[in-house]
Amino acid sequence: MSALIGFLINLQFFTAIPIKREFPMDNKYLHRSIQTFPLVGLLLGTLMSGTLYLLIEWTPFSTGAIAFMIWLLTIGLTGGLHLDGWIDASDAFFSYRDKQKRLEIMKDPRTGAFGVLSVIVLLAARYLFIYEIVEKSMPYTYGLILVIPFISKIVMGVVLCRFPLAKQEGLGAYFQKASRKNSTRVYWVYAAAGLMAAYLISPALLWQFVWMATAAYLSFLFIRKKTIQWFGGITGDVLGASVEGVELSLWFTVWILHYFVMG
Repeated sequence: MSALIGFLINLQFFTAIPIKREFPMDNKYLHRSIQTFPLVGLLLGTLMSGTLYLLIEWTPFSTGAIAFMIWLLTIGLTGGLHLDGWIDASDAFFSYRDKQKRLEIMKDPRTGAFGVLSVIVLLAARYLFIYEIVEKSMPYTYGLILVIPFISKIVMGVVLCRFPLAKQEGLGAYFQKASRKNSTRVYWVYAAAGLMAAYLISPALLWQFVWMATAAYLSFLFIRKKTIQWFGGITGDVLGASVEGVELSLWFTVWILHYFVMG
């Protein structure tokens, strides 16, 4: 029951799916929330890949129209929560100030020019990748899109639990203080189950998953180094920016796979 409550807390915090009920926010439930991050990602991925399948197979819409709808869905499913973190972290980074000043900039509710420009580049790149993935879509495409938010939420959980805090307040600190040493151990089970499912479907799909996992791991290494260097640790905004960065690298990987591996 605690795992279900943790999962529903995630839907309230990290998605736009309406859950009109109050849940206990004790450490026990937040710990379960962290454990179920990837399951929320799996749900979001299922909604994206399922919608893509319906649009391609059952509607007369053009490639551009389908890509635009999927692009909007990637934003709408999370209510733009992680994009907000990307904007704030970009404003802070491109200020080229010291770590403390960057943390102050991220707290500022106003959006600067660098934040606007960075989110335009991010969303434009995502649309390009989605458009060409839809144009070159094949049966494996749906599985690859399904695991994009699944993998990104695994990285989010590890970053949250393993990286130092830049400040002792905010959403990132709230969740991290409830985490335990074994909060992310179950992620290995999720990952193994995903790889096994891919292998049972097709060894070729398994290798494509491996490429995506490799891209996510390289993104994680970059985040681990630069988060400390630029901000002194994580905040809620840095965590959101990390999710967006990892997902962009995964969309890029799926795009590349359609050109050079699946084409």
